[in-house]
Amino acid sequence: MKILLCIDDTDNLESKGTGSIATEIKEIIEHNKWGTCGFITRHQLLLHKDVPYTSHNSSMCFDAEIKKEHYMDIVQASAEYLKNESAEGSDPGICIVIIDKINEKEKLINYGIRAKRQIIKKEEAYKLAKELNIYLEEKGGDGQGVIGALAGAGLRLGKNDGELKGGVSKLQRGEYYKVSEMLKYKQIDQVCTADMDILNNNEIVKIGWKAKPVLSNGKFIVIVKKNEEKEWITLNKSEIRTFGDEKIYKIICENFSPDVEEEKVSGEAKTCLNCKYRRWTEKSFICMIDKH
Repeated sequence: MKILLCIDDTDNLESKGTGSIATEIKEIIEHNKWGTCGFITRHQLLLHKDVPYTSHNSSMCFDAEIKKEHYMDIVQASAEYLKNESAEGSDPGICIVIIDKINEKEKLINYGIRAKRQIIKKEEAYKLAKELNIYLEEKGGDGQGVIGALAGAGLRLGKNDGELKGGVSKLQRGEYYKVSEMLKYKQIDQVCTADMDILNNNEIVKIGWKAKPVLSNGKFIVIVKKNEEKEWITLNKSEIRTFGDEKIYKIICENFSPDVEEEKVSGEAKTCLNCKYRRWTEKSFICMIDKH
């Protein structure tokens, strides 16, 4: 049985991060031989003054192939661990999706996409989880983490959002590797440009910030660009986040409505960046559809 397990809002500025707790939950599942877990992905959600978060408002999700008879063991152990390990002042939430039991996957995927663009209330998260028969529970504080936990699961299900937690640490910063060497790591499916042109195996890549694959079309891909020396180099943190944002903005929501011609900013006709409901913020924008 295939599941997605996602957690959110577990930390404070002094505590271990949400990614560390996700790793520890994976270890519990595998130590007890309840199943085999996949990679953890980080999913960036909306940054806005009206959305409470510790530092980056991101959730952590992983997939797992589990033994059906141990599903409730996983639910109980994961929820209890989250409750015990979450930091003081946090608002942790946990979501577990049984993939094959979701009949309307697009509803969950679209919810995840909206959570990157709009402010969503906790009540809406619970309503959708109930409708789709998804386990969703708050484990402390005011429980706002359930919003991001459900969103992260939806984004992972959509296979077009998220970064591999931590990256591939054995590919060291400042070092050069053939693409064929990079592809030996199971965390990397392809090495591509931002336009999704695949590099051939003999190309040489310099590791800049990290070798940090992003999830795109269901594959873990290291994105590269040319530097001033005309070398292939991996993207830095802000470039990876920008790549992820732009990719998801082009996935059109049902509320898209084109802005007037003089306010369009992207050559892509249908994108959030050209929608009349977006309002610019200092670093990005927010969707105002719920205000209309």
